[in-house]
Amino acid sequence: MTRTNRVFLSFATKDKTYRTFLIGQAKRKRSPFELIDVTIKEPWDEQWRTHCRSRIQGCDGVIALVSEHYVNDEGALWEIRCAKEEKKPVRGIYCTTDNRPVTLPAEFDGVTIDDWTSDKIERFVNSLSATEE
Repeated sequence: MTRTNRVFLSFATKDKTYRTFLIGQAKRKRSPFELIDVTIKEPWDEQWRTHCRSRIQGCDGVIALVSEHYVNDEGALWEIRCAKEEKKPVRGIYCTTDNRPVTLPAEFDGVTIDDWTSDKIERFVNSLSATEE
């Protein structure tokens, strides 16, 4: 059986382009991980939260695409809160338009945020416990 890391992808709705870039990057490199995202149409209702929590529970870790939009996106911030509650490893990846670091709210102290490089993303993904397929 193949071992695959399942990674939940958290991003601000205004940063869909970066989500697409990361999914494309993962496919091009034939990475040994699967990216899971819960793109929404009706944001933040209880049904979405239940579905989102279930998806996070089924993943080995979470990558948050952190931008100037992310820190004001309640749904994206909720995803990180949920991941922490579920004791899932979280790694932030900067996707800022001007390459300046963004600071997450104080409640997220301890979440490492890296520059967007293939090596850093792969190291994080490879550090996760993989699920069997």
